[in-house]
Amino acid sequence: MKEMIYGFLAGAAVAVIVFIVMKVQALHAASTYKKEIEKYKKMLADKMEIEQDGITKLKEENEKLKNENNNLKISVQTWSQKPGRKEIQRLQVYQTAADRLTINAPGFGPAWQTALKESEKEFEQTFLGVQPFLKKLIPTKTDASVIKELDE
Repeated sequence: MKEMIYGFLAGAAVAVIVFIVMKVQALHAASTYKKEIEKYKKMLADKMEIEQDGITKLKEENEKLKNENNNLKISVQTWSQKPGRKEIQRLQVYQTAADRLTINAPGFGPAWQTALKESEKEFEQTFLGVQPFLKKLIPTKTDASVIKELDE
């Protein structure tokens, strides 16, 4: 019976030693896992912070671009309403109409080209020599009176 008790105590001692070793290994593994989890949490927090900074910068840039876009829209509207812009648009319409008449109406093209060249020469002469000086001093008559007489 003594041998049985010694055997039992030896087996129990081995079991306790194995239990303690297993417990120490489990605690070591748990602390390793906790450290790893903490490392991953820190990495995730850093990544989220970096992404948040990026999103904030993108939002600021988007807002800045929206403001620039609005400013450009206002500038375009202002430029289109400045004096001379409507006249330029009207001249473009006239030019398109004249081009269509040149193509569609026979006989209009040569007469139009001749009148256009004469007008260009007259316009150039108004900026060269004595004629511009005289035009500044003496107002010129327009053909409005002639047109008015033709209507009557």
